Amino acid sequence: MTAPISGLALLALSFTMPQSWAQTPLTPHTAEYKVFYGDIELGKGRYRLEAPTDTGVYNYYFDSTLSLLVLSDVRHLHSEFTRDSKHPDKLLPIRYMLEREGTGPNFREQTAFAREQGNVYTRYKDEKGKYNYTDTLFDPLMVQLQFRLDIANGKEPLDYSMIKSNEIDDYQFRVLGKERVKLESGVYDTVKFEVIRDPKKKRQTFFWMAPDLSYLPVRLTHFEKGDKQLDIQLVNYHYAEDPAEDSTASTDIPSPE
Repeated sequence: MTAPISGLALLALSFTMPQSWAQTPLTPHTAEYKVFYGDIELGKGRYRLEAPTDTGVYNYYFDSTLSLLVLSDVRHLHSEFTRDSKHPDKLLPIRYMLEREGTGPNFREQTAFAREQGNVYTRYKDEKGKYNYTDTLFDPLMVQLQFRLDIANGKEPLDYSMIKSNEIDDYQFRVLGKERVKLESGVYDTVKFEVIRDPKKKRQTFFWMAPDLSYLPVRLTHFEKGDKQLDIQLVNYHYAEDPAEDSTASTDIPSPE
């Protein structure tokens, strides 16, 4: 049963971190997920956030390998971003790259956020695009970290604009409540969210994020006309014990049991 929540700020304050060090969504970490289509396992996806470089640039990666019978889809995503010097919890994208291969046409996507020039340059497949730069425009990968930071800080409303496939898409989210989620990897106390959509489209997307893990997503489900189409579940995760450490050298923190 989902418990109602009156405000995200109160919700964020109601959780405390069990770790003795200051774990945040920007602490170097990895997270691996299983992807299901209905009850059929399609494959896995893996996120990896590295420690920032000497110039303050973060590198965030996502890799997935999915297959169903003779169909396959392999993707590699890479986002470079930095933090606003005046507002450290505000992330500023620099570059975004996607490579996709498998069944059907292979393609690449590239986006450059030229803040000083006031422009955003995109290339999706063979199409190029150019947009005005704003500090509220994100790429589809690092926006997930911005979302986690905003939740931790009790920010509302949860509205985001991101550029992908040479288009700008707007997304809105709402908090549904607290919920305990049981997966093969463990039991998690989470906050449940929903993507706000037009009810006429008959599409629903829900996801659960664990405050004790710096709001790391532990599950996502997507429904089309009431039928579950996609189910993504956390398998394991690693956080660096010291925020200065790279995620490749991090200590395994077991999932809660």
